Amino acid sequence: MAIKRGSETFSGYNKPKRTPNHKTKSHAVLAKEGDKIKLIRFGEKGAKTAGKPKAGESDRMKAKRKSFKARHGKNIAKGKMSAAYWADKVKW
Repeated sequence: MAIKRGSETFSGYNKPKRTPNHKTKSHAVLAKEGDKIKLIRFGEKGAKTAGKPKAGESDRMKAKRKSFKARHGKNIAKGKMSAAYWADKVKW
């Protein structure tokens, strides 16, 4: 079930994908909540994000992850229609 939105093709709603050809954002998702659909681009291209927690992770990366979640907590709580939610889910 491929969904086309502009020049982007998505495998489905609420399924993030990498965007290597976008000049500033690293990911995009076609978010759907109820009958509302929105294209959301998120993530700084080339950013050294913490990624998913790993065994033996440094204290610096743990602090970086914690700071991101604290700084963007309000926007993450807005749900699927916010870029912060997807950045938290995919990159942090």
